[in-house]
Amino acid sequence: MTAALPSSWRYAYYPGCVAQGACRELYDSTNRIARHLGIELVELEAASCCGSGTFKEESELLEDTVNARNLALAEALGLPMLTHCSTCQGVLGRVNEKLKAAKTADPEYFHRVQTLCQQGSCESCYEGTGDVRHLLWVLVHDYGLERLARQVKRPLWGLRCAAFYGCYLLRAYDISRFDVARDPRLLEDLFEHLGATPVWYRGRTQCCGWPLSSYAPQQSFSMAGRHLLEAIEAGADCVVTPCPLCHLNLDSRQPEVEQVIGRKLGIPILHVPQLVGLALGIPAENLGLNRHVVRVEKALQKIGR
Repeated sequence: MTAALPSSWRYAYYPGCVAQGACRELYDSTNRIARHLGIELVELEAASCCGSGTFKEESELLEDTVNARNLALAEALGLPMLTHCSTCQGVLGRVNEKLKAAKTADPEYFHRVQTLCQQGSCESCYEGTGDVRHLLWVLVHDYGLERLARQVKRPLWGLRCAAFYGCYLLRAYDISRFDVARDPRLLEDLFEHLGATPVWYRGRTQCCGWPLSSYAPQQSFSMAGRHLLEAIEAGADCVVTPCPLCHLNLDSRQPEVEQVIGRKLGIPILHVPQLVGLALGIPAENLGLNRHVVRVEKALQKIGR
């Protein structure tokens, strides 16, 4: 589990690129709930894209250096890094872990990365002293579900939520905050503390298909469609994901998914901070729910919004 957080709940905020573009509602809703809960986000405006795992296909040194620079920006503030993207969490967490080990096991490589990092206009040197935490982990482990439940103004009674963890957040590296990565329940615990009912189904821990979508869309959309059908058949009113790339494949591409599987779906896909924001009483329009491809009105009606 994570170490105790300072009482101010301050983080170096790494929003990533998808949340500042195609999923702007994730950026906006994260900032909304953070202000509401008293969580201070110090945005790393000089940070760059983590590469979403593609940099290492060309060069692991490239991926390590780019992300050592990102991590150094947070280290310079003396704050843990917070991201709300499972892919960013996976890449940054893996690089941080790898380089921390290299500091003693392969100091030559570690210093090479440090040197290149500083050549990339980074005033601070990466030292391997920081931590990378996903928003979901921060809400559950740092802020605490009991404390969060006391902030709920509009309990989500009657709303049946299906978790979609995606694959990156569950990968087995040492800093995972899941007790059992193969069968997590952090999202389901979150749902219950917000007043919603968790829906359990097989596809909740599987890949959404996004990595395949650019070169094998049929296979990608078939995977997404299978998971969404399972969630619907289990009685879900909506799917909630901690990953904006999963959100893109499950929401933005849902019309294409429907064409591939030959079935109408129409199930809304929510970001974690959007669901939290609804329970906190933040108006739906301030959470960017109108930006989704799949309309969310039916889910909102369940909770009288």
